[in-house]
Amino acid sequence: MKIAVTYAADGSVFQHFGHTEAFKLYTVENGAIAASEVRSTEGAGHESLAVWLKDAGVDTLICGGIGGGAQQALMAVGIKWFGGVAGPADQAAAALAAGTLTYDPNAQCTNDHGQHDHGHAHQCGHHQ
Repeated sequence: MKIAVTYAADGSVFQHFGHTEAFKLYTVENGAIAASEVRSTEGAGHESLAVWLKDAGVDTLICGGIGGGAQQALMAVGIKWFGGVAGPADQAAAALAAGTLTYDPNAQCTNDHGQHDHGHAHQCGHHQ
């Protein structure tokens, strides 16, 4: 599994998928993080990030808020996403690898680009 996390300069999960300037990419082997690296998006944004991620070999994304167009673009290239995540990127990736990530399957970015609609959290592996 190769996980991408929207990455803020302070090491946390960046909260607006379409405006992220970097992703931290994690390679998962046997349920644990085997390697990681930070990559710049090189100016790509919003829906074009789905292709950027696919080209990087990513199959799973962790992010904060994410708009409907970006969600559709990710689904179109076969990337599974976990939105509504906050906190340190390394902890989020490790939690996903272990099957314990808390996320919000309804996380959305609204058009005002400052507010995010976050509903109740779900535990990875407990949501169908």
